[in-house]
Amino acid sequence: MDVSEFLSRPAHVAAALAAVLLLARAGRAAARWLRQPEVVGEVTVGLLVGPAVLALSDRASFDALLPAGVLDVLSFVGQTGLTLYLVGLAHSLRSGPGGPPQRAVGSLVVGSFAVPLTTGLLLVGLIGLTDDTAARGTAPLPAFVLMVAVAMSITAVPVLSRILGDRGLNHSAEGRLSLCAAIVMDGLGWAMLTLALGLGAGDLSGLWRFALALLAGGGCALLLRLVLRTGPARRLCLAKPRTTAVLLGGAALGTALLTEHLGVPAVIGAALVGLAVPGQEMAPWARPVATVSRTGRALTPVFFVVTGVTVLTGAFAATSWVLIAGTLVLGCAGKLLGGYVGARLAGTGPGPALRIGVLMNTRGLTELIVLEAGRRAGILPAPLVLALVVMALGTTAMTGPLLGLVNRAERRRTAPLRPEVPQPTATEGSIP
Repeated sequence: MDVSEFLSRPAHVAAALAAVLLLARAGRAAARWLRQPEVVGEVTVGLLVGPAVLALSDRASFDALLPAGVLDVLSFVGQTGLTLYLVGLAHSLRSGPGGPPQRAVGSLVVGSFAVPLTTGLLLVGLIGLTDDTAARGTAPLPAFVLMVAVAMSITAVPVLSRILGDRGLNHSAEGRLSLCAAIVMDGLGWAMLTLALGLGAGDLSGLWRFALALLAGGGCALLLRLVLRTGPARRLCLAKPRTTAVLLGGAALGTALLTEHLGVPAVIGAALVGLAVPGQEMAPWARPVATVSRTGRALTPVFFVVTGVTVLTGAFAATSWVLIAGTLVLGCAGKLLGGYVGARLAGTGPGPALRIGVLMNTRGLTELIVLEAGRRAGILPAPLVLALVVMALGTTAMTGPLLGLVNRAERRRTAPLRPEVPQPTATEGSIP
């Protein structure tokens, strides 16, 4: 970040931040009006505002409105928001709810993870078949294949939790089963993401450097975990949860900056810190973790705007409609089919299994964080990022309407037949 730019033009930076947050609020309001998850409106508005302004004006006017130095400050703020938000997300993966039998969760994970991984391979095949060099990029093939597979298989646990609550499914069998499976799947997805980023180094020496950087971040997270399990740390957490949240956020930012400096994306460092925070067996930590995550979530709209300006502006012209349509179709097919098959393997009936498949199709903000890690590592080029963003927003937006269709179809199928009422027949002397 260019600190001198912030110090010399604080009013410009503050005005840009205020405009971004107001746009995010408008996007959330529009999403609520359309009965969509708020993240859909927030992300859509954030990603499109930059390209839209640039399309309606010339480049010189756009650069005057958002100079490079101000954009650097916004980028730093957006990355800070992602880092803090990842602490809560990773912690939720570590301390997820119990309830469904492990065998049922395992069966759902097998179906919901294996099929999307296959569709990821099919997407790579589509890119090769169409000879789309812009979408392929220059990353090593193993890293590229694994990164695409992870992007196709991820599920947004926070958005899924919100949808389950809004629909009254959070205590239902299919709701608890889908949420537990999503937590396990995202844990596997982050492990595969780390491997993909390591393979993106290109050679064995690069892979070793990545492993050492990851080890350094893991060491910081382990040290933090040991500190948090001490008596003084627990007493501080109980007495001053806000102060604890500030210290925890500082530890997350420090670890993220260290891993970024050593060659591992900052989001991985933040996720390591979230995993290091004690889970449900140390309940006092839930409040400061939630505070850190909410603070980061409030800043993530800045990340969407910066991504739209720096990544997607040039990607619109370079991305083919075949790639966008193929990514959306394969993304839906992988999750819907995989969730249905996995739920059926778990012994669920056809109706609830279809509902679980729809729920597992939710990707939301978690998908965008994965894409950002792949883009910053040079594995995912901008045209493919754009296609995957469209897929993430489309699949998340269709979750609600598809649930409604499934519920209506199930009600029609199970509704009892109404007995026919015999109609009186006309007799002589009666009025017809």
